Amino acid sequence: MQDIPPNYATLFVATCNLLNLANPHRVYYENQDAYDEREYERKIAWTGERFHALNADVLAVQEVWDESALKAAIARSGLRYDFVSVPGAENTPPPASPPGTPARPGAQGTPRVGIATRLQVDEVRSFVDFPPGFGVEVPGLGPHTRFERPPLLATLRMKHGQQVHVLTVHLKSKRPKFLQDAQGHALEDREDRKVGVMASLRSLVMRGVEAAALRCIVIDLLQGTNTPLVVMGDFNDDPHSVTTQLVAATSEVAYDKAARDVALFNAYEMQGESALKKDVAYSHIHQGFPAVLDQIFVSEEFVATSRRSLGDVRRVDYFNDHLHEGRDRSRSDHGFVRALLRLRTD
Repeated sequence: MQDIPPNYATLFVATCNLLNLANPHRVYYENQDAYDEREYERKIAWTGERFHALNADVLAVQEVWDESALKAAIARSGLRYDFVSVPGAENTPPPASPPGTPARPGAQGTPRVGIATRLQVDEVRSFVDFPPGFGVEVPGLGPHTRFERPPLLATLRMKHGQQVHVLTVHLKSKRPKFLQDAQGHALEDREDRKVGVMASLRSLVMRGVEAAALRCIVIDLLQGTNTPLVVMGDFNDDPHSVTTQLVAATSEVAYDKAARDVALFNAYEMQGESALKKDVAYSHIHQGFPAVLDQIFVSEEFVATSRRSLGDVRRVDYFNDHLHEGRDRSRSDHGFVRALLRLRTD
């Protein structure tokens, strides 16, 4: 009997670090000027153009201070996204609040992650606290028990009924974490190189424990299930770094086949044989050196060679030409990454 090839539905997903997307005239960091109307207009226009070029079914976004600014950029794209959410960065009164309740002021202290999608949304959940037992002491700062930028889980349903989890993340950066008081004044000598070493260690510890806590979320979503998972965002480290692999645990598959059930796989490395892999696969440039900080990982349901495969990764594209256009607050300092995924419909 002749084998009948499976039917597939396609899914475009993209991750975008938007570099301080905020409303005009609002201070997001004390040491940075707010956008004036002209700067805001340029940023919304540029971001909308990028969204239009991506034309993704799911946009995972980072560094959003104001949900209304994200909605403005999406409107400028000319595309339709029925669901847009950035928990912690809302600019409307809380749901079911009485008339006259003031609007929420957007994100405070640090920007948030969000999602925009054309798909049906079954559930959205923001993770704030680490799982019990996963907090650590950060030198000079005390217990670190919460995500600085809470990961956002969206459970989505494709038009043929397939369910898929999408987890948007933004881990702690490598920028040194110097001690400061509540008003933001320095509490240590930033010119002292040994102080700088400790400040960098604090950032590493914070990113490491965030990665470990994120790993627990991934395990809970994947263990004993066959619902596909996409994890994407700004990992602030490369795909094979210790912190990224804390989340993905891809290497464990080599010596423990059962680990596939809860492992994540770099979508770029899982592309089909016909995919065009290029040498421009980077999403950030630091001091002249290209790096991949913005990543898309998938569960084994998207790995074509897995016996539990429900689909595959067809192509991964990097939208990074703007990284060579000079520094401008209207543009992001990160490239955007888009993956074309497929899931069987039968």
